[in-house]
Amino acid sequence: MKHLRKLGLSTALVAGMAMPAAAETELTMYYPIAVGGALTEVVDSIVADFEAANPDISVNAIYSGNYDDTRVRALSALNSGEPAQLAVMFSIDAYDLIEQDLILPFDDLTDDTDWLNSFYPALMANGKIEGKTWGIPFQRSTIVAYYNKDMFRDAGLDPDSPPTTWDEMIEAGKALTKDDTYGLMIPSTGYPYWMFQALAIQNGKEVMSNDGLTTHFDDDAVVDTLKFWQSLSAEHGIMPSGTVEWGTLRQAFLEGQTAMMWHSTGNLTAVKKNASFDFGVAELPANIRKGSPTGGGNFYVFKDTSAEEQAAALKLIQFMTSPEQAAAWSIATGYMGVSPAAYETEALKAYTEEFPPALVARNQLEHAVAEFSTFETARVRDGLNNAIQSALTGAKEPAEALGEAQSAADRLLKAYR
Repeated sequence: MKHLRKLGLSTALVAGMAMPAAAETELTMYYPIAVGGALTEVVDSIVADFEAANPDISVNAIYSGNYDDTRVRALSALNSGEPAQLAVMFSIDAYDLIEQDLILPFDDLTDDTDWLNSFYPALMANGKIEGKTWGIPFQRSTIVAYYNKDMFRDAGLDPDSPPTTWDEMIEAGKALTKDDTYGLMIPSTGYPYWMFQALAIQNGKEVMSNDGLTTHFDDDAVVDTLKFWQSLSAEHGIMPSGTVEWGTLRQAFLEGQTAMMWHSTGNLTAVKKNASFDFGVAELPANIRKGSPTGGGNFYVFKDTSAEEQAAALKLIQFMTSPEQAAAWSIATGYMGVSPAAYETEALKAYTEEFPPALVARNQLEHAVAEFSTFETARVRDGLNNAIQSALTGAKEPAEALGEAQSAADRLLKAYR
């Protein structure tokens, strides 16, 4: 009997030694690094934790610039036959990616409806199209108002009562504007359409329909919105004339060049770490109503992938969006935890109790709408961006600029209607 047991054991060992190692599934993930701090280190850490828990899957994260850069690089890789199984790209890219038949609906990858329904509905608005789920939220944001509490005190303003209306914002902006400091800066490069959509929502008008087929750029309320943005500089003098740079605005705020700025919540942790002054974070002010578009990136899985790669990609996405990882991501970056469950984790509950500004973007979801997105999104968006900038620089009147953008959008969208 002993001999048989030894023989069986040695045979099993030999067989085990002879078996090849389990085939490893390799994933290439394109990822946008556009704002905030050292996000590459945060993502690398999450990926390392995933690989440790899943030794049969390796992940190559390619950091590819801003969202537009990421889309271009990922799609170029696909077109040239390079491996790419998933990416975090603009949530607003969904229509174009569907039209080009490049991505898979998550409903085809999993029947776990509880997971698909676990995210904040406002963050799913850009990813759910025609009854299917095409994108899963991860690097998500709303626009928030950062303000310098020390400057508020010096100007005789209540540092715990930031502006809640447009009129209050103008009044505070005038009190805060000095020779070397503006009261307010709203960025008009990088993502001008995003800031403009927030203003238009606050003025009571959506700039697009929810089916990706229609824009409302020449609506009177939308034109009035651009006139208002123009007036913050030309009439009220609380903002610089011309354009305000997205990429340098955070530093301008940290250096005291502006007392208030509108920017992504994705900058929150970087501002917290680097501000030498007492600062606050507030929801955007209202005119007719409160509101901000959501923003940021969703996970997408590319269609030209094997079943094994699709399963591995889904496992990675489920890991990165799990409550614990989403909480850690939110704390490290300032982006939102993408599910209510993330805010129920001990880590995020403790952090938001210590640092309440981390809840502002999440709380604003109550008044949030889907970020601007249509078919031919990039081209339609470029037309709107150009219209905004031409009005802010004085090259064209708002009605003329937005009328031209609307005509261009109509031409681009006609075939899809």
